[in-house]
Amino acid sequence: MVTLYLIRHGQSEANSKGIIQGHAEFPLSELGKKQASLAGKWMADIQIDAIYTSDLQRAKATAESIAQFHPLKASEWKMIREVGLGPLEGKTRKEMGVEFPDLQRDALLTSGIEGTETVEAITERCKYVINQLSSAYQEKTVALVSHGGFISILLMYIIAGDHWATLKRPFVIGNTGITKVTIDEDGSTKLHYTNRTNHLEYDGLQSSTVLY
Repeated sequence: MVTLYLIRHGQSEANSKGIIQGHAEFPLSELGKKQASLAGKWMADIQIDAIYTSDLQRAKATAESIAQFHPLKASEWKMIREVGLGPLEGKTRKEMGVEFPDLQRDALLTSGIEGTETVEAITERCKYVINQLSSAYQEKTVALVSHGGFISILLMYIIAGDHWATLKRPFVIGNTGITKVTIDEDGSTKLHYTNRTNHLEYDGLQSSTVLY
């Protein structure tokens, strides 16, 4: 069995301004740095065998806050970066609404707009990630530091496989929200919990959720 902890990055400067990022680079905000530190402390007592992070800086900074409590370095893995949103990146929802009036809020990640990552490409990424982890980390625990959009889709892929895009995603993943998943040797999966943010509540912080 493989145990996965999926952690969304802390609040970024773009999150704080309501800007959609995709592959665009934005650093953590001051709140995001505090969130990342608290997530790291919460995970300090969990035995982790490997930490992987998206190659985007907001995820890498969060992963470093987790890795400092373990004898590990976070390894960059481009396959778990955020969904590519092309011409939508760097815009607020209002700005996107003006430029793309037919864009539906709940279809932001699968809009089909030219230049955005396709459903097929996202599906292949999910399949690759799950297959690689299942092959390499049996009886191990892995932390993946990623993004709200990709984590929510990866969970949908775990549930529905290649048909994930035909369903509405029910998952809300807040900044430094932690999700635990296990994958058995036969490929069956269990969601133990999603978007756990109690590590923030101890310091009176909030998980500033940006819906994708």
